[in-house]
Amino acid sequence: MSFTRFRLSVMLTALAFILVEGGGVAQARSRIKDIVSFEGVRSNELVGYGLVVGLNGTGDSLRNVPMTKQSLMSMMERMGVNTRDATIDTKNIAAVMVTAKLPPFAATGAKIDVTVSSMGDAKSLLGGTLVVTSLMGADNEIYAVAQGTVETGAVSASGGSGSSVTRGVPTAGRIASGAEIEREIDFKMGSMSKMRLSLHNPDFTTARRIADEINRNYPGAATADNPTIVTVSPPDGANIMNFVTGLEQLEVEPDNPAKVVINEVDGVVVVTGDVRVSKVAIDQGNLSITVNEKPQVSQPAPFSQGTTQVTPSSSIKIDEEKGKRLIVLQSGVSLESLVKGLNALGVTPRDMISILQSIKAAGALQADIEVL
Repeated sequence: MSFTRFRLSVMLTALAFILVEGGGVAQARSRIKDIVSFEGVRSNELVGYGLVVGLNGTGDSLRNVPMTKQSLMSMMERMGVNTRDATIDTKNIAAVMVTAKLPPFAATGAKIDVTVSSMGDAKSLLGGTLVVTSLMGADNEIYAVAQGTVETGAVSASGGSGSSVTRGVPTAGRIASGAEIEREIDFKMGSMSKMRLSLHNPDFTTARRIADEINRNYPGAATADNPTIVTVSPPDGANIMNFVTGLEQLEVEPDNPAKVVINEVDGVVVVTGDVRVSKVAIDQGNLSITVNEKPQVSQPAPFSQGTTQVTPSSSIKIDEEKGKRLIVLQSGVSLESLVKGLNALGVTPRDMISILQSIKAAGALQADIEVL
C-alpha cells in the first residue's frame, strides 16, 4: 500500500532568489468586432421533428417506441396509403430531432447545415435519409425545411456472440447544407438610427476604451452606458452599414480582471496577466509511506506429520523528498513569476493547484479563483 501526503504552509518572510519581481503583462489590442456583439446581428435556433428512413435494421423498434410507429402511419396517410389496420414491424426507420441555426441576414433560398439526433432506441443513423422536415423558431413559425442523407462520422460493428465496437456517436449526425431557408427574419438594419454594442466580457474599463476609440474616429458617436453596453450613432448623413463597417475594424486594448481558472480533473491552470501575489513564503514537501507484504511459506520436515504454514512478513519504508526549499515571494510579484519558480523546483500541476488555493486562502493572492 502506498500513499502520498502533501503539506503546504504559507508564512510571511522575505527572500526570492528564484523569482523576479514581475511587471504587468502587455495586453494585445483587439478589433472591436472580436470583443462585442452588434444589436440585432445574431443567429436564431431552429428545431423540428422528423423521420430518418432507409436504415439497415438499426432503427427504432416500433414496439418499444410507439411515437415512431404513429409518425410513420401519419406520414403514409398524408401520401394516401392507409396503414391503420396493417401490421408494421420494421427497424429501418427512426424518430429524430432536427436542429439548426438560422444565420443573421440569411436570405430565402440559402442553405444551412442541420444536426440530426435519434430520440428512440435506434442503434445507428448511418446511411439513413431524413424525410422532409419543417424547422421552426421560438415563435412556432417555419423558417426552413430540411431533407438529405445523414452522415454520422461514426463506426459501429457487432458480432453474433453479442460483442460490439463503437467509435463516435452513431445515433447523431449532420447533413451539410441540408436545409433551405423559406422565411427571413424581419430585421431592417438600414433604418436604425443607433445601435448597441454588447461586450462579450463585461468590464467598465473596456467599455470606456471602446467608446473613447470610436469617438476619436467619429466624434460624439459613442456612449458607454454600462460595463456591457456601448451605444453608437452614425454621424449625420452617414449610412449605418458603412459606419459599422468602419468602427468594427478599430482596435482597443481589453482590460481583463485578475483571475485564476483551475481544472482539477485535468490538472490545468489558466492565469490572466494581471494576477499579483502579496509577500508570502511557501513550503511544499512530500512524504511517502510504502508497505510491502511478502508472505513466507514454512515447509515441515519429511515424515514429521506437520502441515505447510504461511507466515506474514511486512516491510515498511518511509521516504521524504529532499531538496525542497522554502520559497519566499516578495510583495507585488506576478503570478507568472511564481509559476516559473514552482516549475523550476519540479512542482507537478496538481501540487501547483494546491499551492495556489492555499495562497488564496491566506489572502495573499490578489485574484479570483474559479474551479471547474
